[in-house]
Formats: sequence, structure tokens, C-alpha cells
Amino acid sequence: MSTACHCGGELTGKLNNLLEEHRGQPAALIQVLHRTQQIYGYLPREALKKISLALHVPLSKVYGVVSFYSLFSIYPKGKHQISVCKGTACYVRGAGQLLSRLKEEMGLEPGKTTPDGEFSLEVVRCLGACGLAPAVVVDGDVYARVIPENMSNILAAYQRKAAAGGGY
Repeated sequence: MSTACHCGGELTGKLNNLLEEHRGQPAALIQVLHRTQQIYGYLPREALKKISLALHVPLSKVYGVVSFYSLFSIYPKGKHQISVCKGTACYVRGAGQLLSRLKEEMGLEPGKTTPDGEFSLEVVRCLGACGLAPAVVVDGDVYARVIPENMSNILAAYQRKAAAGGGY
């Protein structure tokens, strides 16, 4: 999937309006990043450059903030969001094997999206579901005691539902 900025038309107008509202205000960086991500669904490189110039914040600092906070993404998100817990209980009970399976079967790595744009993967430090370890969340649905062999079936259900015209 391309990470090129799709900054044309209406989206560019929204970003330009946002930047005009906060021009020369470096303290507004996080707020502007958050609202920019709401506009595009992620933070395109060209948008980050515009933010840097408008707020008078070095681009290196903009990238530093984006990479520090897990809320922000410089990659487009897939239709379905997968979160694998890697907290202590989940890690001990096999979260690493779940991540290996996702990489092996789908070429999916944390922070990335499958080439077809279907799934995005993130690793979280704790879902607060230690008794269900290892836990996986897909589009807000929690799956408990997931074993690597079940990952394919879980994700296939989301693909089938989408193909049938329904959302999950």
C-alpha cells in the first residue's frame, strides 16, 4: 500500500484551514497532529512537512512526537484494526507466536497494514484482560486465549463479512 499523500481537494482545504488556525503556535503541535490524523486517517509525510512549516517546529521534532505517541500513525490504516496484547501475561502465554503467525501468513508486522489494505496490526502493552491471555482485539471485538492456529479463522470471518457487504 502506498504511503503517498492523498492531500488533494477537500482534505487539503481542511488541513490548510487547520494550519491557518494555529499558524506560528508550536504549543499546538499535538492538537494539530491529532486533527490532521482525523482528516486523513493517518499522518502523510507531506502533511507533516506543512505542519512543521506552519507551526515553526523543526520537522525532526514533529517526527519525534509522532513516533513517541502510539496514537499517531504515518501509515494508512487497514479496514480492520488488529491489536495483539504483549503485556506480561499475554507474552508468557504466546503473544509472540501470534505475532509470528501474522507475519508468516499475512506478511503483517506491527505498525503496518497488509498490501490489500484489509488489516492493520498494532502491539499494545496491556488490554486489561490478563485472565484471557493471550488476548487479541479486532475492530473492538475481544478474543480470549487465542492460539496461533486460530488467527486465520478469526481474520477470515472479517473478510467474509466485508465481502458479503456487511461491516464488522
